[in-house]
Amino acid sequence: MIFQIIIVIVLFGVFFAPAKAETTRTWKTVSELSETERADIDLRTETPRDSQIPYLPAEKYPFSSPYTAEEMGYRAMEFPHMPRWSVALVDGFGSITSSGFLQQAKTAGGLLSVHADGLASYLYATPPGGEYFRWLFQDTAPPESYGNQSLMVGYRTDQTFSTRLDSFFYSPSLRRVRRMPQPRRDDRYPNSVQTMDDITGRDAWEFSWRLLGTDVLYETVRFPNNRSTVTCAGASGVFSEVPVKAFKILGNEYPYYTADGGIAYYVVAATAREEWLPNYSTPKLLYWLDRHFFYPLRIESYDRDGKLVKVEVRTARLVRPELQERGYASFLTVYWDLALDMMTYSFHDNFTPKEWSEKDREVLFTPDFMRRVWFLTPLKFLEEIRSPEEFYLRPHLFREKFPQERNIEISADLEERIRVQEIAGHLVFETEAQARGQ
Repeated sequence: MIFQIIIVIVLFGVFFAPAKAETTRTWKTVSELSETERADIDLRTETPRDSQIPYLPAEKYPFSSPYTAEEMGYRAMEFPHMPRWSVALVDGFGSITSSGFLQQAKTAGGLLSVHADGLASYLYATPPGGEYFRWLFQDTAPPESYGNQSLMVGYRTDQTFSTRLDSFFYSPSLRRVRRMPQPRRDDRYPNSVQTMDDITGRDAWEFSWRLLGTDVLYETVRFPNNRSTVTCAGASGVFSEVPVKAFKILGNEYPYYTADGGIAYYVVAATAREEWLPNYSTPKLLYWLDRHFFYPLRIESYDRDGKLVKVEVRTARLVRPELQERGYASFLTVYWDLALDMMTYSFHDNFTPKEWSEKDREVLFTPDFMRRVWFLTPLKFLEEIRSPEEFYLRPHLFREKFPQERNIEISADLEERIRVQEIAGHLVFETEAQARGQ
């Protein structure tokens, strides 16, 4: 048993190394980079195009150094919210409002990837309208949702084929499968900060890309000071109380941490192309991509007025080492809607890599299968947030970084809630001013 617990801790890469506070400037614009720092960067914004698919770069994925900002965007596509390989997992998720109203749920998921080699086949072997994933989610909590199921089928889109997602829902109380309309890609799901694009991923060719510079971050998801451990199983299936004092962003296996425990990033801006994404509500996104695998660990969304409206922060872990960097999967993600001061978390755990057979594909990942209410795998999820005060902290705003690119305007009430949070070390839902009735 002791040996198993050690294995779990190693898998999660969580150790007692306190997160470094940023007391010195960690970011540089492109113009401030030295020749050595520019060695792996190609500053061109226009490059040759693929002869068969003209909106793709001519150089084949995964490209080679030096990288353009566009190529960095394509590399980041390898890591959407759900893995690009087949797996069973459990997703614990929840949202909290600024007043402290907390909702949580759990679902067991079976993920079927049509192609084994991930993004490469999506780019070159999946035609517009071609299917590239099927996800079956089966709710296990709260009790009133037990047995509810949803099936999602994802397609590649272009300017001639716009259906990105087919989804089906089954409820034991209704005893029928309903086909659901496709949500707008940039609209929030009910009681959540997440959008469809946050979950399914975005296609790099729908954006134009610019490199802003580099940065070093020491923290993404922030734990409150009233939580010292996380109960998780990783890929081992053995649950353990894992300490959260300085949670390592990409786990212990990541080989490129800086000497003081940070991760070096490229910071790129993605601007929606109107011909691809007309009237997209957040047409500008900033990505913090680790400089070796291009894993997106912080994503900022800006509205059509150029104002920051959402922050997404991630942690990940190496679940499938045989795939090298492609084997990293999203572990714990937190989303923050600044206008609503609402946060959502998604915690993936108990990973079980799967090779679904052809029969599995034909039987399990279909709307008819949901009527049986048979769970694909008996996966458990034990981590819970027991009170609103134990929810994750709001992400850092980093107001000083890239000020010419980042317009951050928040209300006085939110400013006060942030101030009180930083003093208390956890969320506070009634500030002193509110308590006095001001």
